[in-house]
Amino acid sequence: MAMYDLVVRGGRVIDGNGGEPRTADVAVTGDRIVEVGRVAGTGAREIDAAGAVVAPGFVDIHTHYDGQATWESRLHPSSWHGVTTVVMGNCGVGFAPALPEHHARLIDLMEGVEDIPGVALHEGLAWNWLSFDEYLDALEARPHDVDLATQVPHAALRVHAMGARAAAYEEATPEEIALMAKLAKAAVRAGALGFSTSRTLNHKSIDGELTPSYDVGADELVAIAKAIGETGTGVLQLVTDFPDPAKEFALLRRMVEESGRPLSVSLVQFPQDTGRHKQVLAMLEQAWADGLEMRAQVAARPVGMILGLWNTLNPFMTNPVWRRLADLTPEEQAHRMREPELRAAILAAQTREKERNRLGGTLIHKYELMYELADPPNYEPPVSESIAARAQREGVDAVELAYDIVARGGMLYLVSANYAHGDLDDLHEMLVHPHTLPGLSDGGAHVGTICDGSFPSTLVQHWTRDRAGAKLDLPFVVQRQARDTARAVGLRDRGVLAPGYRADLNVIDVDGMRLHRPEMRADLPAGGRRLLQRVDGYEHTIVAGQETYTRGVETDALPGRLIRGPRKAP
Repeated sequence: MAMYDLVVRGGRVIDGNGGEPRTADVAVTGDRIVEVGRVAGTGAREIDAAGAVVAPGFVDIHTHYDGQATWESRLHPSSWHGVTTVVMGNCGVGFAPALPEHHARLIDLMEGVEDIPGVALHEGLAWNWLSFDEYLDALEARPHDVDLATQVPHAALRVHAMGARAAAYEEATPEEIALMAKLAKAAVRAGALGFSTSRTLNHKSIDGELTPSYDVGADELVAIAKAIGETGTGVLQLVTDFPDPAKEFALLRRMVEESGRPLSVSLVQFPQDTGRHKQVLAMLEQAWADGLEMRAQVAARPVGMILGLWNTLNPFMTNPVWRRLADLTPEEQAHRMREPELRAAILAAQTREKERNRLGGTLIHKYELMYELADPPNYEPPVSESIAARAQREGVDAVELAYDIVARGGMLYLVSANYAHGDLDDLHEMLVHPHTLPGLSDGGAHVGTICDGSFPSTLVQHWTRDRAGAKLDLPFVVQRQARDTARAVGLRDRGVLAPGYRADLNVIDVDGMRLHRPEMRADLPAGGRRLLQRVDGYEHTIVAGQETYTRGVETDALPGRLIRGPRKAP
């Protein structure tokens, strides 16, 4: 008779604690790991992991599946990339609390900030909730292929408390601040992992309005943080441009000081000030020295966008001649663009126009920052392979080369942050810093412009195996993407392969790992399009003791559930 439900045998175990790999077995009963080492007993099912890495499931703390998780059980693309737990509700946007008269505003905000098609949200969201607690009930009612947790978003709180005044950037009254604080506190007590807000100029509604939480007063943010602190739990998450790093960081410090709660903030290498991230890292070091738990979430590769006819943006979308094709399907557009006369007319009309209220702005014409997206994609391309550099070598205008790539159905990779010097050396500095975490994948969002839910796979494939420059050790990457991300949001029951921990694990063929080029699929509600990216190398992904994917192919198991509140370590 079997002693265990599952035994994964003979793999190279990387347990998530940062130590050296060791050959061992992992035994599972129910949803828990019960033994790691030389397991003598048998399992009802056994997996031969010889030659493969056995690691904890990855925990992605920066996703936007807030809508998708209500209508879909499979949280692609994240669940294809070894992710077994996702945290949603980031950047201050989400769908609860939500009065009926606020639905359209919240959808417009999510569409603009996170590039999720409004038509898909209008059709997909059931809105069978008013309060945040009821929203959690809706998430809990559907099984998923990963565990999921969420945070209460500032924009939704502000719209709920202030109505149209929230989007007019008016100062909240003391009564409105008190209501937001009360609702945030109730949400955390109901099971939210924390509170999120946005203070960046990049976050706008589909109509070009800045997110309602942009540049709100310190009194409002501190009051909400302090109310959450009264629960004795919860985390704080922010995204900001750090326009004045010292002034902005002083506000973040005050939120932590008055709440007693941990805080994480998004951090990139800013193209307009390539050393600003170093200032933030130094301020984080000082915060920790002062006893304040503050971290930065950093990306795994350049922050960029994918351009093409199937995407939200392309370099010709503001061209007056190309606009005549706007109502055609991408396939029809590509066919027409290959007509010699039309090609000449579009190129003659091409100008560096701004489309001020849309994601991308003038970046969609910066060919020195663009690269052809190949298969497999290169996320650290040499500057000599930019569209501008290639065009110069080939003796053509950069706009012509970009045109021909787009017209044959190709995609362009536009890098906008973390790549100021044409490599990822500065990002390496951020990734190894003691007070940073891998994050910012935005899984489930920006579905027409990026596909960064594959960040965990990039950390494994590029940073530990393929990179020409300084690499990262695989045990370090696993620790950061599993144990450390989980602990940062209070989920101390996962991210480690040890008895008593959640049986979330991956069996990975690291040598065989290969990211594929993102593809556009029209599989959202109302036929909405989204970029999805597959990967080879994940031989087995197990959530709560049940195998959810075998070599990228889904099983029937949907063991993922909503997580309400923090979890203690075994």
